[in-house]
Amino acid sequence: MEDLVKKLEEQISFLQNEISQMSNELYSQQKEVSVLKKQISNIEKRINELENSDDAGMVMIDKKPPHY
Repeated sequence: MEDLVKKLEEQISFLQNEISQMSNELYSQQKEVSVLKKQISNIEKRINELENSDDAGMVMIDKKPPHY
């Protein structure tokens, strides 16, 4: 019986450690997702600004590069 209790305590300790590691990883991933969402938002804003600007930007997009 004592061996069983010791084995269960070891398993609980191991699982607590695993949960802690997973929690830390999840927190790190959530921070990264937040940063990526902000970057996407900034890119979308920039795209909208370019689309709504005068046609000078469109001319550059449609213009062939000088090596043609």
